[in-house]
Order: sequence, then structure tokens, then C-alpha cells
Amino acid sequence: MRALVQRVSSASVSVEGRVVGRIEPDGQGLVVLVGVTHSDTDAIATALARKVWSLRILDGERSAADLNAPILVVSQFTLYADTAKGRRPSWSAAAPGAIAEPLVDAFATELRKLGATVETGVFGAHMQVSLVNDGPVTILVEL
Repeated sequence: MRALVQRVSSASVSVEGRVVGRIEPDGQGLVVLVGVTHSDTDAIATALARKVWSLRILDGERSAADLNAPILVVSQFTLYADTAKGRRPSWSAAAPGAIAEPLVDAFATELRKLGATVETGVFGAHMQVSLVNDGPVTILVEL
């Protein structure tokens, strides 16, 4: 699994013009784009959630756990794009929806178990993600 973690001061995700998840303006939180590959498991989803929750990338070198910062989780199969050949990315490393969706859900569920306030996009939907990256801080976490 891969998680592209962005420290944000605000963010939202919309589907068909309707906001389905948000981090309120002037707050501090994380937008986490999550990609899943074929070999990922529930154990990996749990470990990745714990890693993201404890990353010390917020103000004062604190974590989302330290500040109880909100987290917006958005599934993102394109994190597994292969651009090595030609101009058209290959998506063969990305897990199909039947594998990926439960693991993205497990990731969000584990964050909630840890105490996070979590909002999500809609798996498989065409989403519009808006955010104000604070710093900017963007970190790729892989397990």
C-alpha cells in the first residue's frame, strides 16, 4: 500500500457537485491518498494507518494523534501508475476494486479505532479534491 500524505489547512472532496468529506478551513489536518496493490493485506492496511496517524509532520513536529487532527482519506489507484514505457501509464500494479476497496476501508477504520476523525471520498467515483497544502508538506509512505 502507498499513502501520499499532505498536511493541509483545509480540504474537501466532492462527487457530482456534492461535498462528501472535508477538513474545515483554518484547521490543520491530513489528506491521505491511498493506493492498493495486489499483494496488500489487512495487516498492511492497519500498519499503514498507524504509521500515518503517528507521522510527526504537523506544526511543532507533532502528529495527527498529538493534535487530534482530522484526516480525509481518498482512494487513489493512480499511485501505482507505471510510466516506465511510452507516454501512456500502465495501471497493472493497482489492485482491482474488489481487492482495493475493502483495504481502503480497513485503513480508514483503523484510523478511527486509533481515535482519528476521518472523512472519506467515494471509492470508484469520479471525485474532485480541493485542498490547501500547508508548508507545502507532501510525503509518500509505503509498506
